[in-house]
Amino acid sequence: MGRGILLTANLPQLQNLIKRDPTAYKEEFLQQWNHYNSIRQIFKIHPDEQAAHFRELVAFISQVATCYPKETAEFPSQISSLLLENYGTLAPDTRKSLVQNLVMLRNKDVISSIELLKCLFPILPRTTSPTLRSFIRKTVLTDIRTANMRSKNHKLNRAVQAMLFGMVERGLEGEVLGDKGKLRATNGPTTDRSAHDGEEAMWAVILAKELWRKGIWTDAKTVAIIALACFHPVTKVQSASVHFFLGSDEEIADSDDEEEEEVDVRALQHRREINKKTRSGQKKLQKALNAAKKKRRNKTVPSANFPALELLNDPQTFAEKLYDMLNRYDKRFSLDHKILLMQLLSRVMGAHKLCVLGFYTYIVKYLAHRQLRVPAILVALAQSVHDLTPPDAITPVVRKLAQEFVHPGVGSEVIAAGLNSIREVCRRQPWSMEEDLLGDLIDYRKSRDKAVTAAARGLLQLFREVNPAMLKRRERGKEASMDLASGSQPLPFGHNADAAVDIEGLALLEDHLQKLRDEEGVVLADGDDDAAWEGWDVESDSSDDDSDEGWHDVSDDGGDIEISDSEDEAEKATSQPDAPPRVSTLATTKILTPADFALLNDLRIQEATKVVQNGGGSHAKRKLAELEASKKSLQGGEQEHAFVSENDILGPRKKAKADYSERMASIQKGREGREKFRSNKGKVKKEVASSSTNREKARNKPIMMILSSGAVRGKKKASLREKQQRLRKHIDHAKKMRR
Repeated sequence: MGRGILLTANLPQLQNLIKRDPTAYKEEFLQQWNHYNSIRQIFKIHPDEQAAHFRELVAFISQVATCYPKETAEFPSQISSLLLENYGTLAPDTRKSLVQNLVMLRNKDVISSIELLKCLFPILPRTTSPTLRSFIRKTVLTDIRTANMRSKNHKLNRAVQAMLFGMVERGLEGEVLGDKGKLRATNGPTTDRSAHDGEEAMWAVILAKELWRKGIWTDAKTVAIIALACFHPVTKVQSASVHFFLGSDEEIADSDDEEEEEVDVRALQHRREINKKTRSGQKKLQKALNAAKKKRRNKTVPSANFPALELLNDPQTFAEKLYDMLNRYDKRFSLDHKILLMQLLSRVMGAHKLCVLGFYTYIVKYLAHRQLRVPAILVALAQSVHDLTPPDAITPVVRKLAQEFVHPGVGSEVIAAGLNSIREVCRRQPWSMEEDLLGDLIDYRKSRDKAVTAAARGLLQLFREVNPAMLKRRERGKEASMDLASGSQPLPFGHNADAAVDIEGLALLEDHLQKLRDEEGVVLADGDDDAAWEGWDVESDSSDDDSDEGWHDVSDDGGDIEISDSEDEAEKATSQPDAPPRVSTLATTKILTPADFALLNDLRIQEATKVVQNGGGSHAKRKLAELEASKKSLQGGEQEHAFVSENDILGPRKKAKADYSERMASIQKGREGREKFRSNKGKVKKEVASSSTNREKARNKPIMMILSSGAVRGKKKASLREKQQRLRKHIDHAKKMRR
C-alpha cells in the first residue's frame, strides 16, 4: 500500500521503473491510466480545473506509451481530438504541452507522420503564440525532410500536398477585397471566416515555399499549390505566391522566420568605445562583427525562379486568369500589387511565348513619364514581348512610348528610359517598329546627354543587326550595307530559321582535341565521357520503361536507312575557290558532354579575343561581349529569355552619392599597401634618426602646465622697458633675415 502511494505521488520515478520492467509495474500504470481517463472527462467540461496535473499525466503516458501499446492505442487520437475540438478554450501552457507530447509520440513511432500532420496543420493558422507557431513549423519541415532524406517518400508527399491544396482551396470562394478594401473587410460579417481562410492559405504557401527552397519538393505539384494561391482573394496570400515565382526575397510579416536582424556595426563599435573596456566585451564585439561579415558574404542576389515557371501546368490558362484578375480588380488593388501581377504575367508570357493580347491594351494607360514606379512597368512590358507576339499588338505600344517619353518637353533621363524601353521591345519583336518613327528616334544620338546618346546608338545598332533595310543608307554601316548587297533579308514574322547544319565553333574544339592527341598522346577512352558528365545535373524527362535500356540494335534487313553525303559535298565545296566555312565532323563521332560545351565556349572567347586584338572592329567586340555574357548566364544558371532589370531601362546615369559604408570601404582600399599616416618631420626626413626638439615637445604640453611655466609667468610680470627691448630685438632680427 505504501509503495502504491509513493509511486502515485512520484510520476517520474514510476516512469523510470516502467521503462526498466514494464511487466512488473503494469498494475501501477493501469491505475494511472484510469486516473487519466477520469480527469480527461472532467477536463473537457472544465479546462481550468487540474490543468497542471492533467499535463503531468499526459507527459507520463506519452513517455511509457511504447511499453503498453494495446492499452494506449486510443491515446494519440484522444490528444488530437482534444486539441482540434477544444483548442480555443485550452490554456497556452496546455496547448504547448499537448503538441509537444504529440510530437514525442511521433518520434517514438507510435503514430505516423500523416497522423501528426493532420493534427498540426489545422492548429498552425489558429495559434497566436509565436513560440508554438515556430515549433510547429519547424516540426513539420523536419518531419518531411527526414522522410525524404534517403529516397522520396511519395506516399507522405502526396498526402501532405493534398492537405496543402485543401488549405488553399477552402478560401478561394471568398470575395476579392484588394489592398484598398482592408477597412471594409474588418467591419464585414465574414471577417473571421475570411481571416481564418487567409491565414490557412498563407501557411500552406509558406510551407510549400520552404520545402521548395530546401530542395525537398521540386515537382510540379508544389508549383501547382503556389500557382493556385496566386488567385486567392486575400492579397497577402497573392503577394507571397507571386514573390515565389519572381524569385524575390520579400519578407513576410507572419512567416516568423528566425533570421537574425541586420547587425549595426557602427552602433556596436560606438558602444564598445563608451563602455568599460573588458576582454569579454571585446570577444563579444568580435563575434558579432564576424557574424555580420559572414551574413553579408552569404547573402545571395535574388533572381527569377525559372524552374518554377517551367513547371507550370497549362501556362496559357494561368496567364489568362492572371490578366482577368488584374483587369477586373484594377480599382481595388494598390499600384504595388498590380505591378507584382504585371511582372509575373510578363515572365510567364516571355518564358512560354504566350499571347495575352489584352495585356498590351491594359498596360498602355500606365505608360506615362509621371507614373509612379514607371521603370518597373516598362520592365514588365519588355519581358512580355517575344518573337511570336503579333506586331500589330505591339506597334501602338511603341508609338505610345515614343509620344510619352521621347520628346523635347521632358528630361534627359525620361528620354533615355523611353529609348531603352523601345530598344528592349524591338529586340524581341523588331517588326513592331515603324520606319518613320525609327528615323526620328535615331536622331537623338546627337544629343549632348550621355545616357540619351547611348540609348539612341543602342537602338541604331540593334536595327543594323536585325533589319538594316529600315535605316537610311548613310545610317546602315559597312557590314549591314554589305549584307543587304549580298541579298540577305530578315525573316518575316512567323517564319523560323533553317535547320542548323553545324554547331558554331565546333571546328575549334575538334582542332583543340587533335592538338592534345598529337602533343601529349592523350587517347580519349569511353570512360572519359562518363567523367565529363560528373557535376552536371542531367536527368531524364522520359517516363517510359525503355528509356533506360541503352542503345537498340537496328536490323539491316528491310530497314530503309539513308546515309547523307553531306561530308562529300563539304569536301567538294572546300576544293572550290568560293568555299563555305568548314563543317566539323566531331558531333558525328563523339557524344558532346556539358564539359565539352563549356570548353567550346572558352575556345570561342579566346578566338574572339584574338580577333579584337588584331583590330577586328566593332562587330568583333560585340561578338566577344555576347560570348562573355552567355558564359556568365550559363554559370549563374539563368535562362536567356525575358529577364530585364530596371537598370537596363534607365541606362547609364551619374554616380549617386556614396553612403558612409561605401566611403569607408573606399578609404580602406586606398590605404592598402601604404605605411601608416604620420608626419614626415623630425626623424622621418632626417638621414640620421633623432628625437624631437624641446620646442616641438612644448607644443603638445597641456595648457595648465604651460600656464604655470616660468616663461609664461615672466611674460606676464615683464615691465614696459622689457617689453620694448623684446620688440626691438624682434624687429632687428627680422631686418637681418630680409637681407
